Amino acid sequence: MFADFSEIVLLSLRVSGTALFFSALIGIPLGVLLGLKRFAGRRIFVAFMYTGMGFPPVVIGLFVYLLLSRSSPLSSLSLPWLPDLFTPAAMVLAQTIIAFPLVAGFTMAAVMGVDPQLRQQVFSLGATQLQAATTILWEAKTGVIVAIVAGFGSIISEVGAVMIVGGNIQHHTRVLTTAIVLETGKGNFELAVLLGLFLLGLSFIINTLMLRLQGKAFA
Repeated sequence: MFADFSEIVLLSLRVSGTALFFSALIGIPLGVLLGLKRFAGRRIFVAFMYTGMGFPPVVIGLFVYLLLSRSSPLSSLSLPWLPDLFTPAAMVLAQTIIAFPLVAGFTMAAVMGVDPQLRQQVFSLGATQLQAATTILWEAKTGVIVAIVAGFGSIISEVGAVMIVGGNIQHHTRVLTTAIVLETGKGNFELAVLLGLFLLGLSFIINTLMLRLQGKAFA
């Protein structure tokens, strides 16, 4: 049982950690851009981002499934570099789509919360656009960390999307949430409870970290 537990936990952390990396890679620059710049179409971008923050993960899983399936109506949109269904890479793709609007949204809010006088001061000192953005991002670092933590929390506990695109295959795509569902259905409550306690403890740590960081941000 311990071997199964370790395998499931490590795969969960690997999939969600990789998805979080790509979410931050996309979401943080997008959040900085939306927080600092005013341009045509910005409101539409923000509206889509907020919609993505509240989008049901299971629907995102369905969209990714249709995108990756060769027999779906969206198969014509598939690109050669997209992963195959029922692989960890497909799960990473789904979780990245789930998490990056959260990362971008929280980052945008953190950047917009930086004192506007700091922006003017940075530009008055002759800073370039990139240098100014880097300085403001550093000032908003607590909010950005909260964005990353929130993104991780949203995907590590997600079940619908990874079940659809991963298939919950033993030794291949079985993660914490899908394993809990399966083991509960099988009546293997010992492993299900052990996995549930680990996920509960992980969620507690994530939420505690968010509260501490938010407390520092508003202190």
